[in-house]
Amino acid sequence: MHVYIIGTGPGNPALLTGQAKAAIEASPILVGDKRMLAPFAASGKRLVATYRRDDICQLAASLSDEEGPMAILVSGDVGFFSLAALLTDIPGCTVTRIAGISSLVYFAAALQTTWNDAFIVSRHGRRESLVAAVRQHRKVFVLTGGSDSPAALCRELCQAGLDMVSVAIGCDLSYDNENILRGTAADFTDRPADSLAVMMVENEKARPWVRPVHGLPDEAFLRGKAPMTKQEIRSVVLSKLAPEADAVVCDIGAGTGSCTVELALQAPFGHVYAFEINEEALTVLQQNIGHFGLTNVTVVAGDASQTLKTLDIAPDYAFIGGTKGNLASILDDLYDKNEACRMVITAISLETLAAVTAYYAARNGYQLDITQVSAARSKRVGQHHLMMAQNPVYIMTAVRQDAGEA
Repeated sequence: MHVYIIGTGPGNPALLTGQAKAAIEASPILVGDKRMLAPFAASGKRLVATYRRDDICQLAASLSDEEGPMAILVSGDVGFFSLAALLTDIPGCTVTRIAGISSLVYFAAALQTTWNDAFIVSRHGRRESLVAAVRQHRKVFVLTGGSDSPAALCRELCQAGLDMVSVAIGCDLSYDNENILRGTAADFTDRPADSLAVMMVENEKARPWVRPVHGLPDEAFLRGKAPMTKQEIRSVVLSKLAPEADAVVCDIGAGTGSCTVELALQAPFGHVYAFEINEEALTVLQQNIGHFGLTNVTVVAGDASQTLKTLDIAPDYAFIGGTKGNLASILDDLYDKNEACRMVITAISLETLAAVTAYYAARNGYQLDITQVSAARSKRVGQHHLMMAQNPVYIMTAVRQDAGEA
């Protein structure tokens, strides 16, 4: 069975490429979202309204070669945040992808601007950081969707002090009711929700992102009675973890948020999930997130051994500073979500150290590196400075062996 995956562009059939039109004409069966199929309602072809991979694979398996080819219609371009990424390998089928006009290309042309210099953020079923992108790029293209409507995203920009950045909103692109609006973020905060919309945000004051130096002074954070990971330990932990700028990170046992904050600064285009069970620590954690103006952090209250498994995330990195005795189950949950997740675990007790080494001794394929850090801080006594020892801390880094060295 030959299957075409066809990028239909913004939606108007007039924007189909010649190759796409020929493939659709040759296909007696068309599959896709109802909006994609609507222009072909009178074509006499068999129309199957679904975009679920399992349904599409089952349909393909039920057809003979003589009944094909089958065409799967997807919006925009097949290589731009497309359903096509999930459909390239359909068992028993030869798949051909046919390019379409993406919303970015179309919208840039409508605005009479370039798109090669645009940073891309998707908030269509994703939680990529818009604020960080706008602060650090002069031009940002945004895919909106669901609760992240243009108005909601403009409110997000305003709350971060970016109310005067230039915003263009494209609604129902390529259709007869196409509408393009221009203004500032502050102009669109009360706009009704748009179901089919994209944005282009321009910030003349943007400054390129430079990876920040980690190990902020302890005095930079708001403090409470809950324990906080000290600067010297944080610095080593972050060096061992080394998250990428777009990483998804879990901070298990976030406490008052010193590591959460630094991880969010290290991954401005990613997202940090901060897990904490202590009520007092949660209050200070939220305060520190606000204190640093972070928009790429989600606080998850409760026992991480219970809450972690409920989240549909695939963390690239995880820092574990406290587990309430549930270390093994939390590690299992993290590896179930991503078996290549890079782990850094801290411990001050020999029992926790033993639990970690035993866990990895029983788990093949991971390399465990253990570092002990002993630090002392000066305390002024009269005209003298005395060195006051801090608790020694074990810092354990676990990495899957085929994913690189620890």
